[in-house]
Amino acid sequence: MPACAPLHTEHPHSPHSPAPTRRRPRIEGADLSAAVAVFLIALPLSLGIALATGAPLQAGLVAAAVGGVVAGRLGGCPLQVSGPAAGLTVVTADLIHRYGWRATCGITVLAGVAQLGLGCLRVARGALAVSPAVVHGMLAGIGITIAVAQLHIVLGGSPDSSVLANLRDLPAQLAGLHPAAVTMSVLTLTLLLAWPRLPGRAGRLLRKVPAALVAVSGAAATAALTGLALPRVDLPSWHSHALAGLPEGPVLGVAAAVLTTTLVCSVQSLLGAVAVDKLVASRPGPQSRVGRSDLDRELLGQGAANIVSGALGGLPVAGVAVRSTANVKSGAVSRNSTMLHGVLVVVAALLMVPVLEEIPLASLAALVMAVGIQMVSLHHIRTVTRHREVPVYAATALGVVFLGVLQGVCLGVAVAVAIALHRLAHTRITHTEKEGVHHVRVRGQLTFLAVPRLSRALHLVPQGTHAVVELDGSFMDHAAYESLQDWRGAHLARGGTAELTGRRDGIRTAGQAPPAECRCHPWTPWRNHQSCFAGAPAAPAGREAGRELARGISSFQRNTAPLVRDELARLAREGQRPAQLFLTCADSRLVTSMITASGPGDLFVVRNVGNLVPPPGEEHGDDSVAAAIEYAVDVLGVRSITVCGHSGCGAMQALLTTGPDDRSTPLRRWLRHGLPSLTRMAGDLRGRPRLAGRAPVDAVELLCLTNVVQQLAHLRAHEPVARALARGELELHGMYFHVGEAQAYLLAGPEGGTVFEDVAEGVRRGEEACGPARPRSRGQV
Repeated sequence: MPACAPLHTEHPHSPHSPAPTRRRPRIEGADLSAAVAVFLIALPLSLGIALATGAPLQAGLVAAAVGGVVAGRLGGCPLQVSGPAAGLTVVTADLIHRYGWRATCGITVLAGVAQLGLGCLRVARGALAVSPAVVHGMLAGIGITIAVAQLHIVLGGSPDSSVLANLRDLPAQLAGLHPAAVTMSVLTLTLLLAWPRLPGRAGRLLRKVPAALVAVSGAAATAALTGLALPRVDLPSWHSHALAGLPEGPVLGVAAAVLTTTLVCSVQSLLGAVAVDKLVASRPGPQSRVGRSDLDRELLGQGAANIVSGALGGLPVAGVAVRSTANVKSGAVSRNSTMLHGVLVVVAALLMVPVLEEIPLASLAALVMAVGIQMVSLHHIRTVTRHREVPVYAATALGVVFLGVLQGVCLGVAVAVAIALHRLAHTRITHTEKEGVHHVRVRGQLTFLAVPRLSRALHLVPQGTHAVVELDGSFMDHAAYESLQDWRGAHLARGGTAELTGRRDGIRTAGQAPPAECRCHPWTPWRNHQSCFAGAPAAPAGREAGRELARGISSFQRNTAPLVRDELARLAREGQRPAQLFLTCADSRLVTSMITASGPGDLFVVRNVGNLVPPPGEEHGDDSVAAAIEYAVDVLGVRSITVCGHSGCGAMQALLTTGPDDRSTPLRRWLRHGLPSLTRMAGDLRGRPRLAGRAPVDAVELLCLTNVVQQLAHLRAHEPVARALARGELELHGMYFHVGEAQAYLLAGPEGGTVFEDVAEGVRRGEEACGPARPRSRGQV
């Protein structure tokens, strides 16, 4: 069994060396503002979730504070905010009903211990194997249960412990509704829905205040001003706050309760961490330096938070999507925002009790009911419909509503397995003949179970005829592949022809070519390659990266080489004559031939870390770049040199954080060639480069733009370049590629430009200066 990795590693210092100086924790302004925004959302939601579970209202505040401080400090997803989650409401309410509040806290502690064990076993990635349809169905079922229960409080009554009982009692509740409670609930829902839709410039400013806070505050203020008599938040003294106790009851029942709490907390937190990673990746800037989540560490952090929360009398803790999204969108750049939001909850729980006790319970119930309704996501329903997983989604949701969370999840998993087996076992194979061509159509997954029927259909094709085999599925096992290969070889040997097609994407492999289909869009990364037919070579020994390279080369040989072979043969005879030297960064996201729409022989490419051009004659300079420049200008006679930088450049980020005298590694020594770019950026503020229409979003983007301008200056100092420029035989260009937008910008002006324009605008300016492009002659490429 692998040992549990420590959450911290301390490095002792020698007793003879001076003790390291303590650095004060530094909190960025972005983290502070994000923490305030998340706190304003978490405060009313935590009280509302505690109300929905039937727990003491302080328990919601305890869980919010512990989730922020403990899970925020120890977890593996720095920007995920943890606390009491709506997805745990049904589970917690059922535990309180069965075992009581103190025993529920004890179960929460045991669930945290179980999470620590799972984190030590490093099985966090295994939770992602659960079908998304099961997860979405679980959340939808929990959302329905929450909404139905809270509707009774909205109407002025109290809910029952089961959904069926709540539905049965709803007509009587409607007949005896409480006008004041309904008024506060309607006001809360109106503010909650209308606030994010405020129009105009003033509306944009007001929308920065969380809608949940506005809704609850508005209802509380209205109730106080009008003097309505209705139940309000009651926060007893912290001296009477109940702590955890040992659960009593059947061992199997307690074990099932612990397992259910562990399952829901872990899956929700891990899926939330993955969602936060995707959200951060879509937002370039300082957040991109946070890095991907460590899911095993996140599980350890959630386990520690549940142990502390349960021990202190708090609700179970999990990652919360609403607060995490708000944290990222508010600009948080480190885990400090999450921890600070927890500290703010503690301050509010100690100093804001009189204010919190003015909140009507009906307003909190309306807020939680709205959250429950939102958990039934139309986007998720459309997704499962597109993937034909509606039965899994529906079975899980109905199971959670009528049986319980654990039972509903088990039912959903069983339905998912049954559907997968049905799809594997039921494959439709048909044979038809039209105009002398025999069509064999395969619908579904092609496994060994379908081999007898496939063999019968293929043997209906007469010898010496033309056959088309249409494969409409995403999986083929080895037995089916061998059967199809054997038939094809025999059919070709007897004078026939065989064509293998995939109707879904219209990609064909015919005649004597190897039977392969590549269902890949142009320029797709290796991880997205889908080889429906086994044309890829046998996987060589070694790691997966080596197999991916071999598959990529094999795909080129099958699909691309036949298209470019004639052009490459011509270049091999005549030699290369590129017109452009393209100097760019080694970043894997920059595919030069893709972003320039160029082909073989067009670009002479030089790539290095940071697209740097060492000045000529510099001590310990890199002669490889200078040699490439000399060869391109003097031997190949290129007419243009382009220096291309890009967004999110790691070299520029390193320059901003590395001392100017740090030459401890080859990378640091190489980056010294970028120091002039740093100096230039810190110089004349008016001459700083920018993108047309906007300023750089942060220091990294400003340095990326400045670096392009500076490296052009270095280029002009190289003797071959200077000679060619003096003769008017060469021109220099600066380019910036924004990876996230897939947008290229060209530096305006041949000398000393500082504005990077959209490429289309640059082409238009060039045509105005040089006249319209002449039409190409027939056959000219």
